[in-house]
Amino acid sequence: MLDKKLLEILACPACKGNLDYDEKNQRLVCLACRLKYKIEEDIPIMLVEEAEKF
Repeated sequence: MLDKKLLEILACPACKGNLDYDEKNQRLVCLACRLKYKIEEDIPIMLVEEAEKF
């Protein structure tokens, strides 16, 4: 589980918008860009080229 303080300061690297935390699937989701960023071993992978589109 990610730290609440970390979640408050993280932003989408593509649009600088807010991210939603999908705890079940371990993803950070940007609804504006429609991108999902993986979380591996409690570390968000915040690279646009690694993000999944939905």
